[in-house]
Amino acid sequence: MLENFEFLHPQFLWLLILIPILAVWFFLIRKKGQATFTIGSTKGFQTQPSLLSKLKPLLPVLRLIAMTLLIIALARPRIVEVSERTKTNKGIDIVMAIDVSASMLARDLEPNRLEALKKVANEFVNQRPNDRIGIVVYAGESFTQTPITSDKRIVRNTISEIKWGQLEGGTAIGMGLGSAVNRLKESKAKSKVIILLTDGVNNTGFVDPKTATELAVGLGIKVYTIGLGTNGTASFPYAKDPRTGQLLFRNSPVEIDEDLLRYIAKETEGKYFRATDNLKLKAIYDEINKLEKTEIEEFKYYNYQENYRILVLIAGLLVLIEMALKHTIFKSFI
Repeated sequence: MLENFEFLHPQFLWLLILIPILAVWFFLIRKKGQATFTIGSTKGFQTQPSLLSKLKPLLPVLRLIAMTLLIIALARPRIVEVSERTKTNKGIDIVMAIDVSASMLARDLEPNRLEALKKVANEFVNQRPNDRIGIVVYAGESFTQTPITSDKRIVRNTISEIKWGQLEGGTAIGMGLGSAVNRLKESKAKSKVIILLTDGVNNTGFVDPKTATELAVGLGIKVYTIGLGTNGTASFPYAKDPRTGQLLFRNSPVEIDEDLLRYIAKETEGKYFRATDNLKLKAIYDEINKLEKTEIEEFKYYNYQENYRILVLIAGLLVLIEMALKHTIFKSFI
């Protein structure tokens, strides 16, 4: 309750400084300034002071309390209740096209490229509460893992369940991009975005990457491309151990078709990024998150509960009590 309490005109509270000054005047200065007379003896006047005579000095206290309440009332104390409602003015539909070829198991990112990507992609989804997101995976072929949806729980579960080995081998960048474009062609969103990630070179598939790019341009889809992999060599899987079935690794050169990725990004008015380690990969998704902001209109409704009226009523009542007592029980001609 206190956190919603405020004074509309707090500057009036400075007047409270006058209260102790008036108290000094009432009880010290004014008392000394009252007329007195001297008599030889007070024997004939000596009686036990009555209760009323003891209470008479409280009359100025009533007046001071009334003045204090009026000053606080001038400051307009009130309780403010704020309710908020948000409205998304510009929705964004996003499709993440993720390379799941065998090279995504390379260990130049920790623990490997695919697991590092899944962690960062899930964090990215958590930061887009107002957008619809879909997932496309591709290797030698492409597959829509999740159509665009606003249910982030489904999207996060889909990303967590992405595995290598479910699709034909190879890297069909054109098919991955084409499938992502196909997911967005019916979208009514004002902004449509694809995040295309690969760690290799287009070496298979029946859809040419440049043709898929033209389709994206025609539909007004912006494509952010990410080349994933360190510079130089990395530990790649090359075969399975026939006895244990475990993958065998060896160092091989990292090959990413950066020219193609730059071309796709430029033609669609997107941007190309190179992620050489876990931190850079996270930084890239953070930058995309900042570049693609959803426009949100926020409405705030204020309800004010004014509390000055009760203070004025109490102050008025105290003044009436003081005047009534002063002119009846404590009648004074001073």
